[in-house]
Amino acid sequence: MIKKHTFLFVVSTISLIFLFILNISLGQVAIPFKEVFRSLVGSQASKDTWEYIIFNYRLPKAITAILVGFGLSISGLLMQTLFRNPLAGPYVLGLSSGSSLGVAFIIMGAVFLPNALSEYFLSPYGIILASCCGSFIVLLAVLFVSQRLRDTMAILIVGLMFSSFTGAIVSVLTYFSTAEQLQKFTFWSMGNLGNLSWIQILILTISVLIGLFLSLFNIKALDSLLLGENYAKSLGINYNKTKLMILFATSILAGSITGFVGPIAFVGLAVPHISKIIFKTSNHWILFWGTLLFGAITMLFCDMISQLPGLNITLPINAITSIIGAPVVIWLLVRKRGFN
Repeated sequence: MIKKHTFLFVVSTISLIFLFILNISLGQVAIPFKEVFRSLVGSQASKDTWEYIIFNYRLPKAITAILVGFGLSISGLLMQTLFRNPLAGPYVLGLSSGSSLGVAFIIMGAVFLPNALSEYFLSPYGIILASCCGSFIVLLAVLFVSQRLRDTMAILIVGLMFSSFTGAIVSVLTYFSTAEQLQKFTFWSMGNLGNLSWIQILILTISVLIGLFLSLFNIKALDSLLLGENYAKSLGINYNKTKLMILFATSILAGSITGFVGPIAFVGLAVPHISKIIFKTSNHWILFWGTLLFGAITMLFCDMISQLPGLNITLPINAITSIIGAPVVIWLLVRKRGFN
């Protein structure tokens, strides 16, 4: 079994590296695979335009795709284990809806602000700040409620209620918005991996690394939580502390990613299941690294599909993750006849 897992990790890592280079190679301007490899290892590409495209457009987007895959897939794994619910995902706490509410207030309510503030909040940094603030407010509300609720399923229901409440407010705002405001909000909600600067990628990287570190810190506790709260407590696990750390890690991962690239569907819900089916284990040490790799691979693959190589259009990444991913997961689950 150890040899099998090692083989799967090696294959997954090689696949990730291959897709990373291929992702940079494909696009409206096709760049030879070997030229991308040469440029990434420090040699100059044959054409200056290729070099410019790689380091100013393709490489930042590929790195963003990997970070998004890392964060959403791991946060999905955390939520499914904590709630012992195969349908739980990174946005189950209402974080995505909170982000959407923050962005909706800025985009659709900017007309009521002074011109200076309006210009700032409608900038990329302003929208990111609004998204993160909306997500953080929902996080504080969920953490406040979770300290007074002992049942994890009750926390799940509270998260869904927060999501419904914020979603309703967003619907009201969209009803009174102009066509231009509605179009801008719709584009944000579709997700976009290609608009981040290197400074923004650095901030996102730090946020994702913090969330992943907190997740790793709770690996042992996650294994015990599979058999329930009482079993975890019998092993000496501080359940309340573990619950709060898992919720906080998920919030950092899902909240920061939504803030920078918009809501991304499917990945957090489905990738943990794909990892469980392929690795055939409930050991979270193995599942953590497997889910991490498959999350990045999934995002890179979906990003390549969305670029439509050879054409001058790019499809919304949010739509591609669902169109490509949902049938794959259904096929895997039908083949396996159940969840792990």
